[in-house]
Amino acid sequence: MINPIAPVVPPGRMKQTRQPDFALSGSMHLRPWRESDAQILVQACLDPDIQHWNRPGRLTTDTAREKIGRWKMRWQNEEAAIWAIAPADDAPVGLIGLADLDLPGGSGEFLYWLLAAGRGRGAMVNATLAVSQWAFNTLGLHRLRITHSVANMASCRVAAQAGFALEGTMRSALLHADGWHDEHLHARIQGDTGPS
Repeated sequence: MINPIAPVVPPGRMKQTRQPDFALSGSMHLRPWRESDAQILVQACLDPDIQHWNRPGRLTTDTAREKIGRWKMRWQNEEAAIWAIAPADDAPVGLIGLADLDLPGGSGEFLYWLLAAGRGRGAMVNATLAVSQWAFNTLGLHRLRITHSVANMASCRVAAQAGFALEGTMRSALLHADGWHDEHLHARIQGDTGPS
């Protein structure tokens, strides 16, 4: 008789807690998105770099508010954890989160972007480290991954600086506006040492 495998993260662990805030260096912090951030989300969908490397679609203020509401529901449904990256004045300059969460299997995948106002200051590396620490030490995940187009060198630097080892290249894995892209796969697992 084969014993069933216990879930890595027990059901309910995530939704029974409030989504945390995290202080980052350089007066930045992570916090849940608010309805009042909807216009920032609309602007992000128009940013050429965000459009190039992500698939944000076009949003109105109303559909941006709905999206923020869905992120709150996805926390409650234990499907995703999405944060705003914001400076002290609290206007978001970026987004980071874990999507494709598989709590029974113990894994999740990062998604992130920064507006021009947030770039070049190490905010994404710090945010990735903070979310990783929470995901491993508080939530109890076993494996986290980052995937990105091989042409997206900024995302590759974030992954490497946050201690995510390059595991390989997935051929023709993601469709961007300019065609199919090969993707790098980076990962950290529970117990890996952090960035050097």
